[in-house]
Amino acid sequence: MTILDKILFAQDFASTSKQLESVAASLASSFKSTIVPMHVLPNDIVNPKVKDLLDDTAKSRLEATAQTLRDSGVKVEAPLIKYGVAHDQIVMAASSVHANMILVGSGETNAGEKFKLGTTTERIIQRSEKPVMVIKENSSLSIAKILCPVDFSSPSERALKNALIFARRFNAELIILSVSEATTSSWFSSKEELEKENEERLQAHTKEFDAFLDKLNLEGVNWSREERSGNPAKEILNTISDKHIDLLIMGTSGRSGLNRLIVGSVTEKVIREVPCSFLTLKSQDVISLQLQTDIKDFEALYEAGEQLEKDGLYEVAIEQYKASLGINTMHVPAYRAIAKLFDKIGEPEKASLYRKSANEIKERLWYSKIEEEARKLRGQ
Repeated sequence: MTILDKILFAQDFASTSKQLESVAASLASSFKSTIVPMHVLPNDIVNPKVKDLLDDTAKSRLEATAQTLRDSGVKVEAPLIKYGVAHDQIVMAASSVHANMILVGSGETNAGEKFKLGTTTERIIQRSEKPVMVIKENSSLSIAKILCPVDFSSPSERALKNALIFARRFNAELIILSVSEATTSSWFSSKEELEKENEERLQAHTKEFDAFLDKLNLEGVNWSREERSGNPAKEILNTISDKHIDLLIMGTSGRSGLNRLIVGSVTEKVIREVPCSFLTLKSQDVISLQLQTDIKDFEALYEAGEQLEKDGLYEVAIEQYKASLGINTMHVPAYRAIAKLFDKIGEPEKASLYRKSANEIKERLWYSKIEEEARKLRGQ
């Protein structure tokens, strides 16, 4: 079962290219993904000799990238060379190849600069409906701590569901942050009234945070909640620094039409200053769930179900286990796995049915074994 099927890897051949190749390979290995390497060339080169030279160089370097990835055991599709404005071509290519995610670098840091987000990368985030993963310069995919800020909106819920899968895959600690915005209004007649207002806001915010988390499957994840009060962007950045975060996963305010370039003031502020690698999600998940029903090996289907269960995707894991039973109706572990998951999702009656089936099959197999041994004895 591949849940992150395809990654569009946009290469700019900067000095950090080899580091990005390593990150792409590690990410694809973790999720058994296919990578589509890509590079964009300008379309305004007038001199044909210069254009041919650029074409040949780009194709050669992109093929070298593809070969490096293949050598690391990663599946690679034919590299893409496109012409035009980089961010437009990358966003269009992600849709045309049906990528789950765009992987890019953040841009190189100049001397004296602490953080930097390149213009091309920022515009990709603004324009893409696909999730975008940005790797900071000199970063690896060694992920020990993930931060996911939530504001209880649909985009932040989507981000958290994806963050849970990343935390499970990388065995990373997940910190779920929510910031209660404190008011500084001058309408209050005293400092005491202002403090009381903010305290009540925080209490209401805590209840909403509790209800938000109750909707999610957090089982099997090393997670903690962090609640802060103040300016959201500032508190997200402070948490990244305080907690030594390796990867930030956050939802944007994904909109459509003329407003589709808006990613939200908080997101915009954070991604321009964030010191770690990050993943933004707008209207689509990184994870795409498709059952592997075309496999004829029931053990492979069962193993896919086990991985889905580890990822916390219980409903889909049940269907995958059922697919394995479609090939081998006597596979007791699959019946038991389904029963266990029905218990976890609060459907005990269905769990009981599958547990009963497992016991009946086990008894049938046991009696068949006894009869076979008896026949052997009679034959002697």
